[in-house]
Amino acid sequence: MMRRHALREVVGFEVRRTLSKKRFWLATLLVPGLLVVIFAISFLSGTSSNAATQAQSSSRFTFEYVDESNLIDPALAKAAEGTVVSSADQGLADVKSGSVTAFFVYPKDPSKQPIEVYGVNDGVFGNGKYSTAAINLLKASATQKIGSPELSAIVQGAATTHSTTFENGRVAGGIESVIPPMLYLVLLYIVIILMGNQMLSATVEEKENRVTEMILTTIRAKTLLVGKVVSLFVIGFVQMVAFAIPVGIAYMAFRDKLSIPNVDLSTLQFQAGPMIIGALLLVGSFALFTATLVAIGAAMPTVKDAAPFFAGMVITLFLPIYAVSLIVTSPQAPIVQAFTFFPYTAPVTALVRNALGSLPLWVAIIDIVVLYGLSAVVLQIAVRIFKYGSIEYGKKVSLKGALALRENR
Repeated sequence: MMRRHALREVVGFEVRRTLSKKRFWLATLLVPGLLVVIFAISFLSGTSSNAATQAQSSSRFTFEYVDESNLIDPALAKAAEGTVVSSADQGLADVKSGSVTAFFVYPKDPSKQPIEVYGVNDGVFGNGKYSTAAINLLKASATQKIGSPELSAIVQGAATTHSTTFENGRVAGGIESVIPPMLYLVLLYIVIILMGNQMLSATVEEKENRVTEMILTTIRAKTLLVGKVVSLFVIGFVQMVAFAIPVGIAYMAFRDKLSIPNVDLSTLQFQAGPMIIGALLLVGSFALFTATLVAIGAAMPTVKDAAPFFAGMVITLFLPIYAVSLIVTSPQAPIVQAFTFFPYTAPVTALVRNALGSLPLWVAIIDIVVLYGLSAVVLQIAVRIFKYGSIEYGKKVSLKGALALRENR
């Protein structure tokens, strides 16, 4: 009963202390704030670019052309203010003199040879209208020769497909079933990146202030460490919510104007198996990284000394990303198998494979057991290190010495 009361006191104190700090909210809201700024810039840039592109595509100017391909329809060219000339030299001379705005040379085989485009300089962006006009005239002439806009569109690659696949006699989920469990991976990265330093400094602060011994006279080291880890879980949940709300609002309000893929949320498939496995992997991964960083922090005399180890943990977390193409296309590759079973690369690898449906159930069970089991072991080691470190101010704690410490509390 007393231990539970002490644990609640530790969790409550740590959560209140963290949430009352301005720098916590500044760090938490900084990333979504920057995303909102980027969205706003993207929106303004996209609006301006679209207007400029439309202005270019609809702009009209006089031009001359030489048609070696015999594909250009003279009537269409004339309607676009184009005039055929007998030689390239004449067209070039007219452009240089400014009597016409542009000159195009259509080669014998435009599918293999480039169209030569010449024009009066209108700036880097403005000059794009010449190529656009040359291509549009060729496409319109080709469509005229085919005699069918539909056939022409198909030849240009406008045809689309709608696929339906089956698994065990039922319609299998497509990308709509991949997105929900993949969100667990995004949450893992956000929480580890935002809370990494906090995990690392969870025990260092007391050591730097030399109050560890005094604290341990009133509370067990294990209770203190477990309380800190539980409080990190609570704070991590708060950060996930604080991060998700502005991003979700921005997506829902501006997705049509920000060139973000328009995913119909109503079509997302929340399949029970992948969602449950993903949630267990996320919690286990968070527990392992939290326990490991707390243990590192307990072993180091200062946050500065612990920082390089945090960098190593972040690199390990991002390592599977460099093999993501193999994870997607060849999940049985040896390197993917190694990443799947190594505890510190398993979180990212297993979460990706779980979302893609390439993680067998027995592998998922092994990963989950290893993550939770190793988290408990590392946390126990962190307790030993913290207790041993309480009498080793100013020095890095020896893991051998900490493990040899006799349990007396």
